[in-house]
Amino acid sequence: MPEKNLPELITLKRLIDEGGKHLEVATPHTVAIDGRQFPVYTIALGNPSPDVPALGFFGGIHGLERIGTQVVLSFMESLLARLRWDSTLHQQLESMRLVFMPLVNPGGMWQATRCNPQGVDLMRNAPLSAVEKVPFMLGGQTFSHHLPWYRGARGAPMQPEAEAVCEVVRRELLPRQFSMALDCHSGFGLRDRVWFPHAHTATPIPHLADIGALEELFSQSYPNHNYVFEPQSRQYRTHGDLWDYLYLNGQNVFLPLTLEMGSWLWVKKNPRQIFDRIAMFNPTARHRLQRVLRRHLILFDFLMRAANSHGRWLPEGMARTVQHRRALTQWYHT
Repeated sequence: MPEKNLPELITLKRLIDEGGKHLEVATPHTVAIDGRQFPVYTIALGNPSPDVPALGFFGGIHGLERIGTQVVLSFMESLLARLRWDSTLHQQLESMRLVFMPLVNPGGMWQATRCNPQGVDLMRNAPLSAVEKVPFMLGGQTFSHHLPWYRGARGAPMQPEAEAVCEVVRRELLPRQFSMALDCHSGFGLRDRVWFPHAHTATPIPHLADIGALEELFSQSYPNHNYVFEPQSRQYRTHGDLWDYLYLNGQNVFLPLTLEMGSWLWVKKNPRQIFDRIAMFNPTARHRLQRVLRRHLILFDFLMRAANSHGRWLPEGMARTVQHRRALTQWYHT
């Protein structure tokens, strides 16, 4: 039985109030369902100049995966608390832009479904078809909205929630010389993974050297981390991936990443969760939730610093060639 309200939305509204003058808040879409109105918020802070780098955090694209929204909100809460005393953070924000979209699909979260209220999987909804064969159903299907991984009707416009994500990325991220995005999900595997494009083809992206340099930088800075960096296509390919679509529409350096939190580990520790579709994708024990919310702050903070200092680590010349070859060997075995 769904709650009388979404706790995540209540938390988000509280953070918006607390952020006050530091935040720029917009509502590109509102979901009407069950006689209620659920706003889809975008929040920005930092330098709005198009000349500075930007980093976007996204969550809640799949309504069942509440932990994705919760980790973004946890990071927002930490940032807003630090704004009261941390002069270093203020200096960071003078030279970069942060954008948050913590709850993209509130209607799906309200209904406890992966899809939006129209039955469309937002991560299969972009007008982009896979080049190679995709897994049956999982890769996206157009048979029926009653079945999972529904892409939407053929030729139909993107769903408003998906279009809202695209609009924010086109406005805040793509025009800049350097930008990154981190989209937070759960549900695949026993380990936390950081995926990068492509999802629609096994062909490496043109910015593979930049991804390789970023992964190397993180591994050198945090040698004991437990993330698996890899292209999504290494696990499976899909139709309609939003981040592939946006990446292909970019002209500058845009590095979209997906944090895929390994929810099978939570189920392994408590097998009864497999009988609860919400618990299958989210940590239920309080201590486990707190551990997850703490763990990813390191990655989030690293991405902030990496975006702000991108000129110091983006490879050029021969270093770019070396990184590209290393990444091909590491992820594509070529």
